[in-house]
Amino acid sequence: MPDIRPFRALRFDPGVAGDLTRLVAPPYDVIGPALHETLLARSPKNAVRLDLPAVVTGEDPDERYRRAAHTLAAWRSDGTLRKDPRPSVYVHEQAYRVPGTDLERTQRGFFARLKLEPFGPGSPVLPHERTLTGPKEERYRLLRATSLNTSPVIGLFSDPAGAAAAAMAAVVLTPPVSDVTDDDGVRHRMWMVPAGGGGTADVLIAAAAAAPVVIADGHHRYETAVRYRDERRVGHAADVDPDYDFVLMLFLDADSQLTVLPTHRLVRRVGAADLARLHGGLESLFEAEPSTSAALVQRFGAAGVLAGGEGRFGLVTTDGAWLLRARREAFVKLLSTGGDAVRALDVALLGAALEVLLGIGPGAVAGGERIAYSKSAEEAVAAVAAGGSADAVFLLEPTPVASILAVAHAGDVMPQKSTYFYPKALTGLLFNPQEQ
Repeated sequence: MPDIRPFRALRFDPGVAGDLTRLVAPPYDVIGPALHETLLARSPKNAVRLDLPAVVTGEDPDERYRRAAHTLAAWRSDGTLRKDPRPSVYVHEQAYRVPGTDLERTQRGFFARLKLEPFGPGSPVLPHERTLTGPKEERYRLLRATSLNTSPVIGLFSDPAGAAAAAMAAVVLTPPVSDVTDDDGVRHRMWMVPAGGGGTADVLIAAAAAAPVVIADGHHRYETAVRYRDERRVGHAADVDPDYDFVLMLFLDADSQLTVLPTHRLVRRVGAADLARLHGGLESLFEAEPSTSAALVQRFGAAGVLAGGEGRFGLVTTDGAWLLRARREAFVKLLSTGGDAVRALDVALLGAALEVLLGIGPGAVAGGERIAYSKSAEEAVAAVAAGGSADAVFLLEPTPVASILAVAHAGDVMPQKSTYFYPKALTGLLFNPQEQ
């Protein structure tokens, strides 16, 4: 079973660093160049300086990571960051509006340390997607320079009895240690819950450690942490439970209401012959109902409230729009790899359809030359307009959480860009130092 521990977090001291709203940042992998500049200008102590240090033209490639390490040391020295006095877990609440709708939701979880374990049969930590070398190398260099988890891995646990939910519901009735609203209007509140004595922290840890944890987001961070741990172990085999054996994780209850958004597929380089082939073969794989771009944007723009997993797609090309529903029996011979759970996924069905109808195989999808991605149905459809950047767009519904868990527990992995958990955890609410 997973080994979950409380820890002493590093946190900003508002008395020294200023208003927390100016210090936090989105995760590094959703920060583009313009937002990066905005965050750097927002405060000289914004967390982006640790999590995504700026690239300076002409400097040594590793200098940005050394700069992050020097910044961390300075902030610890001058009191900008202070280490909490007692090992704790940190209950976290996010209140948000589901994108594309007026529906308000609240999501709760808790931060703690998870002991790193290799993936494989019998592992207490299960992945659900493949990783890419580039992002892992960048995260590794930062971790090696700073010995700091700047942002959490997101893990899913199952607690059908509701012990964790009840414990967190009681915690949030007390004053939080931090309360900040991000640029997307998501309100993030956090409570420090000291460990020991069989109290709330122990209840939360026991609930999350009752079964294997499934990584929802942060696979690159997790695998990087394993690599860093293995490096640190060389010459330190006698160390007992060293900090580098653990990674910062935000644990979310998979039995609660979570929001998973889809990632829509924009298809490029589709000529007249390709379009004819697409339309000619469409009915063999899908029931196709004529629609309009506006209707599809309205439906799939609110995908966060759809159940998903029913094989429904929107298709917009330069010559029309359709609502599709997969004829699952037609896909049986097309889906030859993976178990039942992964073959049933909407993204797996669409991947097979792209190969049959447009000749776009898995290699082309991964390479990014023929397929681009968008979280916004409106932006995706707009890309097909005259002179746009795509010739066809497939709109998706979200992957159900139950399907994600089923794939992970079966030992399979999902196609890339299958899930987008919303909202993201902020960087800067707390950090996990790996002191040893």
